[in-house]
Amino acid sequence: MVSRKKTVTGKALAARLKQIRVLATDVDGVLTDAGMYYSESGDEWKKFNTRDGMGIKLLQKAGFLTAIVTQERTKLVARRAEKLAIPELHQGVMDKLTLLQDLVARHGLSLSQVAYIGDDVNDLAALQAVGFSASPADGMPVIQAAVDYICKKKGGEGCVRELAELLLQARMAPKPVRRSTR
Repeated sequence: MVSRKKTVTGKALAARLKQIRVLATDVDGVLTDAGMYYSESGDEWKKFNTRDGMGIKLLQKAGFLTAIVTQERTKLVARRAEKLAIPELHQGVMDKLTLLQDLVARHGLSLSQVAYIGDDVNDLAALQAVGFSASPADGMPVIQAAVDYICKKKGGEGCVRELAELLLQARMAPKPVRRSTR
C-alpha cells in the first residue's frame, strides 16, 4: 500500500511549482479517456482533448520542456506529439522513472524540476520521484494516494490543461518585495 504524500498547499506549493521546468505526461488515461477504440478493419482510434493540447503549447511558449512517456507504441501518439511539437516523445517505455532520469540528465536538470501526470500503477515510481506529481480525477486509487495533486478533470477531459494552468500561474506569480529594515 502506498501512503499519501503530505499535502502541499499555499506558499510551499507555489515554491515547488516555480521550480518545475519539465512537464511529462502519460497518454492513455491522461491525454485520453483510457478508452481504446478499434474499428472493424482493425484501425485504432484515440480521442485527445484540444484544451490539453493548448495547455502543452502554452507551457512550451513559457519555456517548459514537454514530454510524453508511455508504454504503448502507436502512430497515433507519434502524430499527436508531432502536431504539438513535443520534443521528448518516448513510446514503449517499461521503466518510466529510468527514462525520466535519463531525460533530465541530458538537459542538465533534476527530477525535482519535473512535473509528471499519470493514472495507473506503471506511473507510480515516476510519480513518487519527481518534484510535483498529479493524477487525473479518475486515476486509480493507489495513484491518487501517492500524488501531490488530484485534478478536478478526468483523463482526456482537460486534466493536463488544469496542471498546465497551475504551473503557469506559479511561474507568473509576483515575487515578494523585500522591505528595508532601516
